[in-house]
Amino acid sequence: MGLSITTGKSLNKYLTDYVVFDLETTGLSTEIEDVIEVSAIKVVNGEIVDEFSTLVNPQRPIPKVASEVNNITDSMVKDAMPFDVVLKDFIGFIGNMTLVGHNIERFDLQFIYRDCMRYFGKTLGNDYVDTLKLARSYRPDLKSRSLGVLAELYGISTLGAHRALADCKMNQKVYECLANEMDPEVMVSRGIKVCSKCGSPMKQRDGKYGKFYGCCAYPECKNTEDIK
Repeated sequence: MGLSITTGKSLNKYLTDYVVFDLETTGLSTEIEDVIEVSAIKVVNGEIVDEFSTLVNPQRPIPKVASEVNNITDSMVKDAMPFDVVLKDFIGFIGNMTLVGHNIERFDLQFIYRDCMRYFGKTLGNDYVDTLKLARSYRPDLKSRSLGVLAELYGISTLGAHRALADCKMNQKVYECLANEMDPEVMVSRGIKVCSKCGSPMKQRDGKYGKFYGCCAYPECKNTEDIK
């Protein structure tokens, strides 16, 4: 089912083949809240070729504050499958493809990792690209890098935001636009230092002997440079 004893690696780059995914949940805590919707779109050569989307019965009432955000109610999920069934189908859909999503490292993936261990005794081993991290690396000029802000920046419709499938389609377009930000000439024009070894952006970091530049593609690229 694509499960592993270890989680996948965080990648800081553009890929032509990937799966964008998004979750809606009963709340923000990755420890105590539950998934109520899962959506994913499969992309090959930059084009959407398949999609997966389903509501999930959390087998508990959905808090009003959550429903106010995602418009998912108890009546909508009462006949849906529980997450152990949906998660198995989701894992089958994504296979071994790299996952893409916005803030998935700290949020969405934590639900997936937690419940893979709960239901299957192993975790998800797919590598992933977090578009929030990409935006922080390639658009340091922006005050906010939320998915909605990025979509508006690139002229992408935000209609249907905060439902999983709509957010997936929005995120896929944002990821394709972020790919254009990775051009070294564009990076230089934005005042971003470019790694001489791999072409990724470099950030100032604090080390034992003071500040230095470190490549954002670490650990794939471990290049560092002194600050002159």
